Amino acid sequence: MAFDVVIVGGGPAGLATACRLKQLAAASSRDLSVCVVEKGSEIGAHILSGAVFETRALDELFPDWRSQGAPVHTKVVRDDIYWFAGPERSRKVPGWMVPKTLHNEGNYIISLSHLCRWLAEQAEALGVEVYSGFAAADLIIEQGIVKGIITGDMGLDRNGQERTGYFTPGMELRASYTVLAEGCRGHLGKRVIQHFALDNDSDPQHFAIGLKEIWDVDPSVHEEGLVVHATGWPLDDNNPGGAFLYHTANHQVVVGLIVDLCYEDPYLSPFEEFQRYKHHPIIQRYLKGGKRVSYGARAIAKGGHNSLPKMAFPGGLLVGCDAGTSQFCKNKRHARSNEVWNVGCAGDI
Repeated sequence: MAFDVVIVGGGPAGLATACRLKQLAAASSRDLSVCVVEKGSEIGAHILSGAVFETRALDELFPDWRSQGAPVHTKVVRDDIYWFAGPERSRKVPGWMVPKTLHNEGNYIISLSHLCRWLAEQAEALGVEVYSGFAAADLIIEQGIVKGIITGDMGLDRNGQERTGYFTPGMELRASYTVLAEGCRGHLGKRVIQHFALDNDSDPQHFAIGLKEIWDVDPSVHEEGLVVHATGWPLDDNNPGGAFLYHTANHQVVVGLIVDLCYEDPYLSPFEEFQRYKHHPIIQRYLKGGKRVSYGARAIAKGGHNSLPKMAFPGGLLVGCDAGTSQFCKNKRHARSNEVWNVGCAGDI
């Protein structure tokens, strides 16, 4: 199959790219065929972010998003920032000492999975073809130019052998431009960076692991719109990271811990540290009597501006966490609008 643009990844960066391309094509009266390939069973299936979201990029992409029913409803009402000095000790940071980038007035607490599903609906309404359940397995590189992707073979057994009567070979999706929006450390993105030496002038990228859970909590302790950020225990300067707890709608909270993968303790288990974090009195008071309903983990790019590779390559472009731009979302007040979208790919996990 042939398209003008093939986008690998149905996350916020890939879907926003697809929508914007179709908008620009319509404005110039051009017929542009755009395809989004998503490995998950449905759009949003691989999105783990419970995010604090600034709407600036959404305002630019869909100025009427409120009337179109975008799932952006829970306004931030307060920020609580803590330094945990131990398993039972903490100190709340006064508001005047909190950096401007951590003040979330006017922002929203969202489910990025729900927002991605809504973006997919907008993309399809604009004429984008969205194919879920198809993983991009390989690149088509001809004469030094990326000319599309090959989807994975289907109908294989656990050993990768063809199952008689079930096997379906992967399909070539050829395109004039291929946009890679796979997320952090996407395998095609890594191959493109190496093949075209896109990171020759960049510092090495740095990574973290983010663990996140969604809990149904006691309505008596739930404060819709409350944002809690914490640093310190159970981590330290040699094993750095940070934590969060966001109060969403429907008496739910999103709780998580981010551990930088430069931790020095070879015996440190990010999962076990997350369990300890949940037992701190500041966090436990919200979770006590609650029920965990969902959980997950993923990698996060944290290297910063000096770690960014060149994002354009012959025949295509890297966007979102495939390029490593997600860390800019932490600096929400100074992030460029096209970078704010990447909060879904890493950001606040």
